[in-house]
Amino acid sequence: MGRVTERRKVLRIRDGAVSSRPDTLVAEEPLEIRLNGRPLAITMRTPGDDFALAAGFLVSEGVLAAASDLRNIVYCAGATVDGSNTYNVVDVTTDPGVVIPDITLERNVYTTSSCGLCGKASLDAVRTTARWPVADTPLVRVTPALLASLPDRLRAAQRVFDRTGGLHAAALFSEDGDLLDVREDVGRHNAVDKLVGRALQHGELPLSRAILLVSGRASFELAQKAVMAAIPVLAAVSAPSSLAVDLAAETGLTLVGFLRGSSMNVYAGEDRVSLGAASGRD
Repeated sequence: MGRVTERRKVLRIRDGAVSSRPDTLVAEEPLEIRLNGRPLAITMRTPGDDFALAAGFLVSEGVLAAASDLRNIVYCAGATVDGSNTYNVVDVTTDPGVVIPDITLERNVYTTSSCGLCGKASLDAVRTTARWPVADTPLVRVTPALLASLPDRLRAAQRVFDRTGGLHAAALFSEDGDLLDVREDVGRHNAVDKLVGRALQHGELPLSRAILLVSGRASFELAQKAVMAAIPVLAAVSAPSSLAVDLAAETGLTLVGFLRGSSMNVYAGEDRVSLGAASGRD
């Protein structure tokens, strides 16, 4: 839709020299997600891959698990005076056989580009039962060297970041380190939803042999999204939260933080990290 970036006039000051010039900014607009015609959530996102974002969000909410669960996704008329389409409202229609969890119908969810889901009634409401327990997935083994190579590959694939410097990114890698998909968004949770939603649309769930890398920190919500998609390894270039570590430990998720250069911290699921070269253990 050509709305990923926007131009704004800025006053530029460099070493005392003042000039006026246009600057490229990442776009941020609200997206309302409706489920079978009923308002469900609003997220602040970078326009693009909106259908995948909505599908991925519903995977993390426990609504969708396969492409066959999804009947249709369409843009709806926007909330404008003339009723025109703003491309900021999507309606997801599920297959009649899909059971909709009560939690998704008993609340309105507001999400932001910085914190993800807000206003959850309790922590237990977030702990949605996973359809594919991560602890039961085939054991994926990764080396510290492979993990250390992933941030540079992610950075090289960030096209919009190079123009704006204002986007988060999430990428899926194979267990051999091959880049499978990458998405950018003003919110890292949206970028993950776009990845998972595209996987659902292509019939690729569960992602039980994939590695998820996110820019920035690893929050509880990102760990939950990984668990709901059966992704066994979640790595972040910054710190995890305490709840993310707790969830990883409870579910068997391998959680790696502070992935910078050859350094990293493994907070949970260390059995998937092959340490033979580093410590003589395997």
